[in-house]
Amino acid sequence: MEFKVGQIFATDEEKLQVAIAEAHLGLADGGIPIGAALFDENGRLLGSGHNLRVQEGDASMHGETSAFRNAGRQKSYRKVTLATSLSPCWYCSGLIRQFGIGRLIVGDDINFMGGQDWVKEHGTEVHVLNNPGLVELMREFIEANPHLWNEDIGEEDSEND
Repeated sequence: MEFKVGQIFATDEEKLQVAIAEAHLGLADGGIPIGAALFDENGRLLGSGHNLRVQEGDASMHGETSAFRNAGRQKSYRKVTLATSLSPCWYCSGLIRQFGIGRLIVGDDINFMGGQDWVKEHGTEVHVLNNPGLVELMREFIEANPHLWNEDIGEEDSEND
C-alpha cells in the first residue's frame, strides 16, 4: 500500500497503517521495523519514515526522527499527530516534548514501553492501540535480533562489549 504526502487519514487506525507500512519497509531493507508518520489537525499526511539506524549507520535515525525530518518544518506542532508503530524511546519522547507534538498514537507498547507516559504527563494526548500484528512483528524481531535490539534502545549487551 502506498501513501502520499497530503493524503487524508480520518481515524487513528488509518494513521497507524502508515507507520506500519514504514515499519515493514525498514524490515525489508535490513533494518529495525519501527515506522512513524506525522499528520496535521485534519488528518493530512505531512511525512513518514522508518528507523534507518542500520541502513545509514546513524544512531539518531529512529523511526520518529525520520518521519519528523520528512515532514519538514511546521509553524507549530501543537495540533500535529504522530503515529508510531512502537512506544517512543526516551530520545523520541524528547522530540515530542521539545516540539510540543499534541497527539501520539502508539501501535505497540507491550514489547517496549518508552516515554509515552512522560509525554502524556506534559500535555500530549496519547492513544495506545496495541495492534496485534505489530506486537507479533516486534516480538519476533526482538527474539531473532537481541543484540541489534539492545543497541537500538541503548541497553548494555554483554556479548558485544
